[in-house]
Amino acid sequence: MAKKYSWPDRGTTALLGKPQDRIDGIAKATGAAKYTYDVNFDKMLIARVLGSPHAHCKIKSIDFSAAEKIPGVVKCMAMKEPGNEVRWQGDPIAAVAGESEGAVAEGLKAIKVEIEPLDVYVKDADLAAAEAAGRTGKVAKNVQLEREAGDDDDEDKFAEQEIERLLKESAVVVEAHYGIDVITHMCLEPHGATVQWEGDKLNAYLSTQNVSGTAGQFASPLGITTGDVTVICDFIGGGFGSKFQVDNFNVTAAKIAKEVGRPVKLMLDRDIELKTAGCRPSGYIDVRIGADKEGVVTVWDSQHWGTFGATAGGVDQGVIPYVFNPKNRRRRATPIITNASPSRAWRAPNHPQACAMSQTAYDDIAAKLGLNSYDVFLRNLASVSNEKQNVYQAEMEIAAKLIGWKDKWHPHGKGPKKGAVVSGLGMAIHTWGGGGQPSNTNITIHPDGAVEATLGSQDLGTGTRTAIAIITAETFGLPLAGVKVNIGSSKYPPSAASGGSVTIASVSESTRRAAQDALLKIFELASKKLESEPENLEAKDGRIQVKSDTKKSLSWKEACSLLGMMPLEVKGEFKRRDDQGLSSSQVGGVQMAEVEVDRDTGVVRMKKFVLVQDMGLVINPKCAQSQMYGAAIMGIAYALFEQRILDPTTGAFLNAEIADYKLPRLGDVGEIVVEIYQPDDEYNRGVVGLGEPPVISPGAAISNAVCNALGVRVPVLPLTPKRVLEALERARKA
Repeated sequence: MAKKYSWPDRGTTALLGKPQDRIDGIAKATGAAKYTYDVNFDKMLIARVLGSPHAHCKIKSIDFSAAEKIPGVVKCMAMKEPGNEVRWQGDPIAAVAGESEGAVAEGLKAIKVEIEPLDVYVKDADLAAAEAAGRTGKVAKNVQLEREAGDDDDEDKFAEQEIERLLKESAVVVEAHYGIDVITHMCLEPHGATVQWEGDKLNAYLSTQNVSGTAGQFASPLGITTGDVTVICDFIGGGFGSKFQVDNFNVTAAKIAKEVGRPVKLMLDRDIELKTAGCRPSGYIDVRIGADKEGVVTVWDSQHWGTFGATAGGVDQGVIPYVFNPKNRRRRATPIITNASPSRAWRAPNHPQACAMSQTAYDDIAAKLGLNSYDVFLRNLASVSNEKQNVYQAEMEIAAKLIGWKDKWHPHGKGPKKGAVVSGLGMAIHTWGGGGQPSNTNITIHPDGAVEATLGSQDLGTGTRTAIAIITAETFGLPLAGVKVNIGSSKYPPSAASGGSVTIASVSESTRRAAQDALLKIFELASKKLESEPENLEAKDGRIQVKSDTKKSLSWKEACSLLGMMPLEVKGEFKRRDDQGLSSSQVGGVQMAEVEVDRDTGVVRMKKFVLVQDMGLVINPKCAQSQMYGAAIMGIAYALFEQRILDPTTGAFLNAEIADYKLPRLGDVGEIVVEIYQPDDEYNRGVVGLGEPPVISPGAAISNAVCNALGVRVPVLPLTPKRVLEALERARKA
C-alpha cells in the first residue's frame, strides 16, 4: 500500500524539531491551569476515606452512629461489608462527606470498626521465609541453551548439567545477590475526583491519564451508560502509571453525590495515597554468571523473586538478564504475596528492576577481571535482544565523552581518595517499545482561518498540547498561536491512555494524518483561484502558494474563506499496524554516572549524570529534554533515597508521609547532562515515545559507579548510608 502520509524533510521545517515553549506553560506557572483538585462548585461537599489501620484482618462490623452525629457530617458510606477481608494497611473501608475538612476529619475519627485480626506477612526480600509461610506463587522459568537435550534426556537434568559445565569452563564466574526495594507512587496531585450530577448525567473531573477510557468504568458500577458520563481532565499533577483506572473511592464519591444531590470532591490525603494508590514491585535475585577472559558473558543462571503486594506477581522472568541475551541462560521467577498494597504500573514496568538486578552483574564481571566496565559492556553488545547494538555503541561513545570516562575511570576500588571520600564511574543501557497506540484527531478549519485540533488525550507532562499544536501548525504553515488544541474530555474523539510512553507517537499519527487530509482539501479549493494543480501548492508562512511561483498565493484566511459558511472538519485515525512511516517503536539509551562516596558516613553524592537517548523523530526537543531531566531525577531518587518501609510484624507503612518518604532535593542530584541521539536514520523512522526509557538505567548505573568507587558492591537499592556502611563492614570481615 502506498504511503499517504509523511513528515517534512529534515531541515525544511519551521516549528517541527525545533525547541518550543509549552503553549500551556504560562497557565501552569501562574496557577491559571485548573487541576482536579482546583475544581469547586457551589454547595460542594468534601469527602475523605477511612483506610484500614490493619494490614490483614476481616471486617466484623462498621458503626457510623457516632460519626453521623458530628456537626457538618452529611453522609457516611461503607466501602467494605462485614465479612470482607482487608489485605493491606490503608485499604479504604468507608468514606465520609461533610461541609468542611474539619467535620470530615472528626467524622472519620468517630467511625467504629470491629475487626478480626489475621496473620500478616510483608518480608518480600526473604524468599526462604516466604516459602515457609506459604506466601509464594507459581514459579515461572525459562531455559535457553546452545546445545539441545536428546530425545531421551530429562530436560531439567540436562539443563542443570549444561549450566554447571558452562560455568566450570568460564574464565570467570560471579555469584552474587542484587535487589531493589518497593517504592510507591508519589504524584504531586493525589488520586481523586470532583463529581457533579446533572439529572442522570455524571460529570467527573478525574485526575487521570486515561481520559477516553474511564467513562465506562464509572458507568458500570453506577448502573448508567458510558454516554451518561463525561470525564474531564484538563491538567494532571502526575500519574506515572497509577492513574489508568477509576478507583472504588471515585465511584463512592459519585454515589454520595447522587444520594445527597450535591457535588462532592474526594481526593486522597497523602497517607492514604501512599498506602493504597500504587507502588512499583520489588525484585531480588541470586545469580551465577560466567564469562570468557574478555568479559563476554557465556552463561547466566538466576532465580529472582519479589512482590506485587496482595496480588501474585513480580518482575517478569522474560526481562532477565536485561537487554543482554547470552546464548545460554536459565532464569526462574517466584512471586511473593504480601500484606501490602497491590502494585500499579510504575514507569517502564519491569525494566528498572531488571536493569538493576542484571547489569550490576555484568559490571561485577568487569571488576573481577580487572577490566574497564565500558569495554565489557561494549563487548557484550553483540548479544543485545533488540538489534540496536550499533545505536548503543554510538550512544556509548557520546556518553563517554560527555562524562569524561576515559580520563576518570579507574579499576574498581583503586581510584584517588580525598580523605574518606572516593569517586567512581558506572554505566547501564536500556530499551523500551514506545510505539503509538490508537488515536483519533478532529481537525476543524473555520472559514475565518481559525484552526482547532480536538482529541480525547491528556497531558501527563509530555507537552502533549504543544506537540499537537506544532504538528498542526507546521502542516498548515501557521504560527504556533494559530492553532487551538482541545484535549482532556471523554466526549472528544478517543485517544489512547498515556502509558508505556505512547502518547506523543499516538497523537502525532492521528494529528498529522488529519492535518494533511485537511490541507489537501484547502489546496483543492485554492487551486482554482491560483490556477494551479493542488499537488503544486504548499502551505508556508501563513500563505497557500504555488511552489514554483510564490507570487501566486493566497493568505491562509483568504484560502479558508473559500470554505463558504461552514467549517471544514476532518478526522485523522491511527490504528496499530497501520504503518505509514509517521511513527515507529523500540528505543535504546545509555546512561553514565559519576559519584562520590564517603566511606566514613556511607553517604553517596551525585557528581554528574549523563543520559544519551534515541527516540526517532523529535517533535519538540525542549519538551523531550525536560522529560529526560525529570526521568534522571526520578532515577536518582529510587537509586539513593526512595523505599517503602513496612513494619515486619504488623505490616504498618512506617514512612507514608512526605516528611518521612525521602526524596532528593535539588542539591542531591548533581549535574545532569542530556543528549538526544537523532542522526538522519532516527529522524526518518518517525516518532517514538520517550517518557519512560530514561528512568530505567539510573539504578544500575549509579550502583555500578558506587561499586567502582568503593571496590565493594552495595547489593540492594536504594543505596542508603546504612547499606553502604554494612557492605563495607561485610567486605572488611570477608
